[in-house]
Amino acid sequence: MPDPVRVRFSPAPTGYLHVGGARTALFNWLFARHHHGTFILRIEDTDVTRSREEWVTGIQATMLWLGLNWDEGPILQSTRFDAYLAAAERLLATGRAYECFCTADELEARNEAAKQAGRAPGYDGRCRELTADQRAAFAAEGRPRSIRFRTPDDGVSRFDDLLRGEVTVEWSTIHDFVIVRSDGTPLFFLANAVDDIDMGITHVIRGEDLVDSTHRVLALRDALGDAAPPVYAHLPLIVGADRAKLSKRHGAVALEDFRARGYLPEALVNYLALLGWAPRDEREILSRDELVARFELDDVNRSPAFFDYAKLDWMNGEYLRAMSQERFESDVLAPALDEAGVTVSSDGAHALAAAAQERVTTIADLAGQLRFLRDDEFEIPDDEWARVTATERAHELFDAAIAHVERCDWDVDSLQGLLDVVKGMGLKPRKVMPALYVAVEGRGRALPLFQSMLALGRDRTLARLRAARARLGT
Repeated sequence: MPDPVRVRFSPAPTGYLHVGGARTALFNWLFARHHHGTFILRIEDTDVTRSREEWVTGIQATMLWLGLNWDEGPILQSTRFDAYLAAAERLLATGRAYECFCTADELEARNEAAKQAGRAPGYDGRCRELTADQRAAFAAEGRPRSIRFRTPDDGVSRFDDLLRGEVTVEWSTIHDFVIVRSDGTPLFFLANAVDDIDMGITHVIRGEDLVDSTHRVLALRDALGDAAPPVYAHLPLIVGADRAKLSKRHGAVALEDFRARGYLPEALVNYLALLGWAPRDEREILSRDELVARFELDDVNRSPAFFDYAKLDWMNGEYLRAMSQERFESDVLAPALDEAGVTVSSDGAHALAAAAQERVTTIADLAGQLRFLRDDEFEIPDDEWARVTATERAHELFDAAIAHVERCDWDVDSLQGLLDVVKGMGLKPRKVMPALYVAVEGRGRALPLFQSMLALGRDRTLARLRAARARLGT
């Protein structure tokens, strides 16, 4: 194990932080913390046309929300162009790179001709051997000038991956590639190689979609005189139920979406850690400290990781139920009430918290269940009202419920006395109580009835029971 461990998470700010990126950030963070190393945040914004400041700040905010604090950074590659261009000039001077004056139209035409002739497309090395006079003439014409790295014509590129073993590719399949665009901005390969050298990165932990780029980066490092490349570990893909790479069509993928829906950061961290990794004792609910203590790259699975939204819901629910009621009220119920646009008394909040904590999965889920408290949005759908009309002796049930709510003390225990009233009528609560749920909450399966009544208040509860009774008619 190289000492000290230095790893980096290096997202491109071309969108919000998605599940795959968050999992990569987490694995790097866990690895660094497990080995008492350094975790660096590096923003790979060399593509200035696609990068946005709000995504730079958004990535940082999401990582901090998850608790993935960094030790160095954020380092923006857009502030290090001088270092990359200086490296490109060194490669030009040693003949490991060359100036290319091919236009985009010319490149496209030659690629199309190659395909028509049955050859693989890719740069054909047209500008490899230009003389100084030819380069000067092209420059005088005003042709665009990019810089390409000269790849070997034959042989094999190979590196050892902690998860995949030896990875090889024939150099003949990797054409000379651009390292500096014609507008003077460096590409990912060059910036990545220079930064990892300058920052002393010991381990590169990232997604398997970047395996192919590793051959290019390692070639650049070698050409720049680096003799100690980092250890690579390429993580398995995250897939949806159809085993295709996770995308928006599978559901939420941006961490901001999960946050907006009310998932807890500690539950998300726990769940993301299990996407491709598992502790040797196969426990599933693990605190952050336990994750740090147990995380080993050797335990990362090589197979694709399935993102199971139902399991995430279950895990989030487990974290909600493990909260103290005080924290549940402040961190879950309060924001859910705000989102639903309702206010309740202190007693009502306590009652709702006690009832909801055992059954909700997210803040957004709870907010949806609390919307019955809003008179301006309260309604009973026809399919739910059918429960009422199908209820045995519904008229008598509502008359008894109204009478009980009118006279009982206003607390949950007293309201629950309605169950004894129902039993005294010879009715089975399991069969008839859904009708009262519909009248009070708009649906037959909702938050516990008596806590909901308390939160709604006596007058509004009676108003809804009387409205339902009137709708039943005589």
